[in-house]
Formats: sequence, C-alpha cells, structure tokens
Amino acid sequence: MKATFRILCFPTFAAISFFAHLPAFAQQPVLPAKFGPWTASPTAPAATSLSQPLRQELGAQPGEAADYSNGNKTVHAVLERFKDPSTAYSAYTGQLQVGMQPTDVRPYSAVTGDQMILLIGNFLLRVDQVRSVSAADLRTLALAVQGHADPAPLPPIRNYLPEERLIQGTQRYALGPAAFQRALGDLDQAKFAPLTQDLGFSSGAEAMLASYLISPGKRQSLLLVEYPTPQLAEQHLRHIQPALSANPALSGTTVERKASLLSLVLSPANDRVATQLRNEINYETQVTWNEPSHTLTDPPWLLVVKNLFIGTFAFCGLAIALGIAFGGVRVITKRLLPGKVFDRPEDMEVLQLGLSGKRIDPRDFY
Repeated sequence: MKATFRILCFPTFAAISFFAHLPAFAQQPVLPAKFGPWTASPTAPAATSLSQPLRQELGAQPGEAADYSNGNKTVHAVLERFKDPSTAYSAYTGQLQVGMQPTDVRPYSAVTGDQMILLIGNFLLRVDQVRSVSAADLRTLALAVQGHADPAPLPPIRNYLPEERLIQGTQRYALGPAAFQRALGDLDQAKFAPLTQDLGFSSGAEAMLASYLISPGKRQSLLLVEYPTPQLAEQHLRHIQPALSANPALSGTTVERKASLLSLVLSPANDRVATQLRNEINYETQVTWNEPSHTLTDPPWLLVVKNLFIGTFAFCGLAIALGIAFGGVRVITKRLLPGKVFDRPEDMEVLQLGLSGKRIDPRDFY
C-alpha cells in the first residue's frame, strides 16, 4: 500500500512543480526580433544597478537585452520589467541625471550622450549607441514594446511639482523606503533619512522629490507626500512634526498639509523661499457631495404659450359650465316651486323712500 502511494504521489509532485514554474518558462519576450530595418540578435542582459531591497520593492523581474544591426550600425537595447507603471516610473526617475534632455520619441524619455531611457508602461527601455538610430525607428521600437505594456496611468503626484525653476533630472518618485532613501542620497539630502519610518509608506504613501534653483549656484529641495485619505495625512503629519523638532540637523524644516498632501521644503534657505515653493505646488482639492440631484431646465417658449392658452380655455369652460349649472338649477326650482325655495316673500325686504303712501308688495316683482 505504501509503495502504491509513492508511485501515485511522485507524478503529482512533479506536475505541481512543473506548473509552479510554468510562468517563468512561459514568459514571452517583449523586445521585437525586428523593427524597421533593424534585426535583433539576443544577448545576455546587463547586470542591474538596483539593490536587492529596491528590486524587491519595485517588483523587478528578469529583463531582456538584444543587439540590433542595420548594415554596419549596431545599437544595444536593455528592457527591464517592473510590477506596474508606478514602480517603473520610480525606476525611471532614479536613472534621471541633471543635464539629460527630453526627446520627442516618448512623453517620458530622456537622452544623454549616446544613451536614451524610455518609460513604456511597466517597462523601462535603455538604448545605447542611440546616435546610430533615427527617431522614427526608435518610435517603432517603442510601439512594439508598448503592445506588451501595462496601460495603467502613472501616479498623479508627478504633476504637483512646480515647474518654475525646476532643475530637470532631479525629479524622484518613491513609493517605498528603499526608493525614498536612494532619492534623498541623489539630492544630497540623506540627513532626512530618519523620516522614512514616519512617512507611512506601509499606509499607501507616495513621495515626490525635486530640486529648484533659487539663486545662482544654490538649490532648494522640495518633498511632497500624498496619502490615500486626508485622515491618513493628518495622522502622519502628527508623527513627522515631532520627528523634525527632535532632530537638530533638520531644524528649520516645517511640514504643512493640504487635504491629502504633505509638503516639506527641506532645510529652507529662508521662510520666503519655503512659502513661495509651497504656493507654486499644482495641487487643488475638490469636495464632492454624493447625493441625488437634478438639473432644472426651462421648457421651450412655444410650449409655455400653448400651456397658457390651454389653461385659459379650460378655466373659461369650467366657469361657463358652473354658471349654466347654477342658473339652470335656480330657474327650474323657481318654476317647479315658486316662492318656496328662492325669493320667498317673507324673506324679502324692499327699502322705500316713502314718497307715496302705498306699501310695496315684494310679490309684485315676480
């Protein structure tokens, strides 16, 4: 009996192991075998620069790489996969550098020297030797990758940063402790790392950082933190304020809340700079009232005139009918019962001037 059990269980265990690893084997390649005049020859992907905690936080998956040839020209493409577009956007901002120039290949793309990075859904595409390929061919490559990408929207907090005096290439997005601490290091603000635990990333917080040029050669960093609800923002505001006041290295930094958004001007040069940066934040709140409502509209004037005529004729008709009914009943009653119901002599009186001695009899009128 035991031998039979082992024989039956071994195939079952093998099947379970096979199906457990099936997604890894069934993962389809994203980089196309050909785009435009370029033909691919797969290569081993380059080692990632992300640390293991950051890779785990961003949900990074095994990537791809390929060398594309067009005659004697060659370009190298590396594709990195992430959990969703938000985590891919975090990885994208982590690779931005001051001096990178935006391109017209994709809305979120930047180039420096001979290298271009492109954000495509939950993919991050890097192309080396980019000067050898035209912008039209790069768009063709991006469209091929986009067909496999997650179409979910990017986090809206990226649009809250002020545009005035923004130093391009310093934008950093973080939705976890590892990405946040790396962003602080990139902006030379590592002294604010103790705030990581108080920001509440486990509660769904998202952070956006950037640097601004406030005077020649002098920068100022701005930190925005958005929460799912205003209540969570208020709760974490009460944790951040004591943490700032208890740390002498963070003196001068204040935090303010507007609905679900917290703003911190890191070590502000003065109060005027901090106030100006906060006033330029592109964040507006909307309050909605979830209650049934209806919209009042005026009817056409022709309908109003028609209803007026109908109402007038109806009222006149009703008045005529009631008048005829009342008069008819009175005439018929007086015919059948003269002086019994209406105009009874004993109930009638006639005022006399007394010009003659004859007394007027009311019955003489009928």
